[in-house]
Amino acid sequence: RPTQAVCIPAIHLHMTAATMQVSQKDFQKAQEQLKLLKKDPGNETKLKLYALFKQATEGPCNAPKPGMLDFVKKAKWDAWNSLGNLSQDNARQKYAELVSSLVSAESSSQMKEASPEEGRHDGYETIIVTTKNNITKIMFNRPDRKNAINHQMYREIIKALEEAGKNDSTIAVITGNGDYYSSGNDLNNFTNVQPGEMEKMAKDGAVLLKDFVGHFIDFPKPLVAVVNGPAIGICVTVLGLCDLVYASDRATFHSPFSQLGQSPEGCSSYLFPKIMGLAKASEMLLFNKKLTAAEACAQGLVTEVFPDSSFQKEVWARLEAYASLPKNSLAVSKQLLRSMEKEKLHAVNSRECEVLTERWLSDECVNAIVSFFQKKSKL
Repeated sequence: RPTQAVCIPAIHLHMTAATMQVSQKDFQKAQEQLKLLKKDPGNETKLKLYALFKQATEGPCNAPKPGMLDFVKKAKWDAWNSLGNLSQDNARQKYAELVSSLVSAESSSQMKEASPEEGRHDGYETIIVTTKNNITKIMFNRPDRKNAINHQMYREIIKALEEAGKNDSTIAVITGNGDYYSSGNDLNNFTNVQPGEMEKMAKDGAVLLKDFVGHFIDFPKPLVAVVNGPAIGICVTVLGLCDLVYASDRATFHSPFSQLGQSPEGCSSYLFPKIMGLAKASEMLLFNKKLTAAEACAQGLVTEVFPDSSFQKEVWARLEAYASLPKNSLAVSKQLLRSMEKEKLHAVNSRECEVLTERWLSDECVNAIVSFFQKKSKL
């Protein structure tokens, strides 16, 4: 999930004493504003802030390079070192500008939250759950992180599926807020873990993943994925467990497991060959082939593709019509379609999680994730 590089040229400008005083004043003000932020800006932004602060106060990176397995210190060192010879004055200015953008974004977000959406469910931070017109909508809501799924988000989606399965809605819909459907597993789930805690992290992660996928397998009503943009990893693999998948023509589908030293999950090792054939599934699950929306539709993973300009209007009009159908009839019919496969799917889910536990503890996986973060820090 690479992000666009922010070009920070190392330009040394002659500055008057007055200008330097203003810069130092803005820098100190920005530090105070940062403390008042209520929302976590995410690890990428925090690394940029750390690097700019160190550059502004100490100059170019002068600390010894940490070891490969010390993910946190290594990421901080890489971020600071990447600033090269950027002047302290420019670093102060960049720091102040970044904090100002975070304050503006949070203020805008708070204004939107002041008028909550009709039928909104309370108790969620990483997703937005609403019920309206017989539809429960579960919307991934970490747009600043491309809707990457962290541990809290996993648990909140599980809770939302449980609620949607029991309430009076006819169908449930999963979609994303912003440009991305979801960039999949937040790889920061794998950071901040000390070497001695790796085994516990892997086992706990597998238990959470198994529960998450199990809720898709057991969901009692029609479940529809409305894929509004790029989809990566776990949010792609569980599409095989949805009853309909509608996609914008700007959506893409990518499961880069081997690139990260990992293995398939979400029952994709069983369902994808059934859906698209072994050769096409292998190309995607083994060799990281990214599919366009049109390709995913041609291979049976996506039900229908819509032009992005009319995507929301067309899809929601259709879903509202579906939600007016007899609720119990839809639920019973879904159970008939899925009942013969349920036991098999749970067995596949268990086996995939066992293999993933082994992968997460392997040197190959650790090195692949370290390499991913190193490449990211150089962008």
